Amino acid sequence: MPALAAVALFIVWATDQAGYPVTHWGPGGLIVLGLLAVAVGAVGLRAAEIPLTVKIALGCLVGYTALSFLSILWAAVPGDAWEGANRTLLYLLVFALFASWRQRGASAALLLAVWTLAMIGLAAFVALHVNAASSASLQRLLPFGRLSYPSGYANANAAQWLMAFWPALLLSRSARLPWILRGTLAGGGVLLAEVALLSQSRGSLYATPVMLVLVFVLLPQRTRTFAVLVPIAAGIGAAAPAVLHVGNDLSGGSVNAARVHSAIAAMFAAAVIVGLVVALGAAVESRREFSASSLARTRKAIGAVAIATLVAIVAGGWAAVGDPAARVRHAWDTFKSGSGYAANGTGSRLTSGLGSERYDFYRVALNEFAAHPLVGIGADNFQQQYLAHGRSEETPHYPHSVELRTLTQTGLVGALLAIVGLGAALLAGARACRDSVRSGAHVLRGDVTAAALGGFAYWLVHGSFDWFWEFAGLGAPAFALLGLACALAPARSQQSSGRSPGGVRVDDAGSSDRSAEAEPGGPIRPKGSRDGGLRRWLPRGPVLGLAAGTVGLLAAASLAAPWLSQLQVQSAARIWTQAPRAAYARLDEAARLNPLSDQAYLLAGTIATRYGDLARADHEFSLALGRTPGDAYATLERGAIASTRGDREGALQLLDRAVRLNPRDQLARQALQLVRQGRRVSVEALNRSILLKAQQLA
Repeated sequence: MPALAAVALFIVWATDQAGYPVTHWGPGGLIVLGLLAVAVGAVGLRAAEIPLTVKIALGCLVGYTALSFLSILWAAVPGDAWEGANRTLLYLLVFALFASWRQRGASAALLLAVWTLAMIGLAAFVALHVNAASSASLQRLLPFGRLSYPSGYANANAAQWLMAFWPALLLSRSARLPWILRGTLAGGGVLLAEVALLSQSRGSLYATPVMLVLVFVLLPQRTRTFAVLVPIAAGIGAAAPAVLHVGNDLSGGSVNAARVHSAIAAMFAAAVIVGLVVALGAAVESRREFSASSLARTRKAIGAVAIATLVAIVAGGWAAVGDPAARVRHAWDTFKSGSGYAANGTGSRLTSGLGSERYDFYRVALNEFAAHPLVGIGADNFQQQYLAHGRSEETPHYPHSVELRTLTQTGLVGALLAIVGLGAALLAGARACRDSVRSGAHVLRGDVTAAALGGFAYWLVHGSFDWFWEFAGLGAPAFALLGLACALAPARSQQSSGRSPGGVRVDDAGSSDRSAEAEPGGPIRPKGSRDGGLRRWLPRGPVLGLAAGTVGLLAAASLAAPWLSQLQVQSAARIWTQAPRAAYARLDEAARLNPLSDQAYLLAGTIATRYGDLARADHEFSLALGRTPGDAYATLERGAIASTRGDREGALQLLDRAVRLNPRDQLARQALQLVRQGRRVSVEALNRSILLKAQQLA
């Protein structure tokens, strides 16, 4: 039940910005912490039942979280490091909630099916909402022809649906699920893929073939996977041209409403037809018994079709793209060109090239890792380094890669902890799949494990070249799926005997004869025995209980303070034009709640400049620099204020530092040049220029 409540939280995040703002995932982290406490208090926790691989995974994630918090000490922007560490803490709590208690096959299937079906329902709502939108609303929902609703970021939007697509596909192949559920999941998989395609995410396009290889190479039951993939892929392919036309057929930058209606109709029609086909096949399979020879012949036939399909795909792809080597060279040239998106050719966004600024992001990230190889530059501390060393006009907060984020921000120590921890968790999931293959009675458990691993793997593959770690609505479900796979792993005693640690054989649904319970190596005690039951579920000793309670309170305080601070900042931003005194008071409270962040002082200084109160503005910006000495914006503002006041020497010093902190900022360079010429900088004119530049970038 606590895990099911967490699933409901993930669904709420998926409806609005994919859980990105701290005002979303901050209170969500407190909820997950509370659910974990409820599980420990009401259900108890038996360390002996947790497989060794899962213990290693938990230990490494605890170490990685601790390192993230320690990185506040050496981070250039401590406030950002605290936020990044808290987000890592959230993922640790989610993983612990799903991985620390062993699941039955049926209960795990319920959890995964609820989340997947909810995502299918949300995708249907989004499609219908887009279909009913006015022409003006379409431009907001599909800027530049790419669906960004409801996450606000097109690539995260695509990932949100495709993370659920793989569990839908892999669950729909399970013979142990009802035929109507299998058909619903298959049709829903088509809908998820088509709504994801509306975002025209190149990352999803390249992540999909990688996922197909991983699924067919690493997961069992390849024949069943291929059999259900064929109708799903056919449905996706049938509706894809109409869906792609939405983004490809822009008229003066505006989305064609007729194209949108055609695409939505096509995707729903394809989803319904595929759902009916798979449901019919599943119903036939569930009502008829096939001989071993018939099954063998069917597997051989499907295998032959699969090989022929692979050959056809390779041949068709070769004919469509031409010389593969030339295409790879073109992709690499556009990727590293330094011209950004302008390096891409005309036509569909998905096939025009790989031009973006990611090459420069990765270059700076690797250089920072080389300069700080052991423990990195601090959690979420990338933006300042990119401002100082980047070449593009973008100002990314994150390196746009899970792997580079780990290396750059937590160094080799963090990378080692992450690799060992995730490797151990994946090994636990692999053992659950292997156990299901060896025992036919555990097939549902294996199907659910494979589906959960598929969802996590997509997040990891696509997140290797995008900033998905920072979206709690993506990262938290990913770690929940990984934890769910770990919860289905066999315990150490089961790996050799096929029995639970209590000496009771467990069937596929997890049902067991619990009329008696046995301690490993001890006597069998009656169910409910206080001596043999309750004491084994509680922390051993008051010291351990006190330590656990203290850690829980510290975690709650760490999650709550930045969240409450951000609420005050947002409130001040809403009211400053009508009630500036109240806004200043709320910003002071925000600064007290979050003693590491400079955001409240930056906003207070900006408000003061709007009212012409330069003395207060200079004071607020100096307080911001006291927390983040390398903040280019506060340094620029203080330099402009010094110039306006006639302090030429102070202005020269501050503006020269602002240029060094952000060498590509033309406004800072122009301000410095004016002061060197003996002229004064107008703070009002500077802020108008900053606002205009921000609007142009937006």
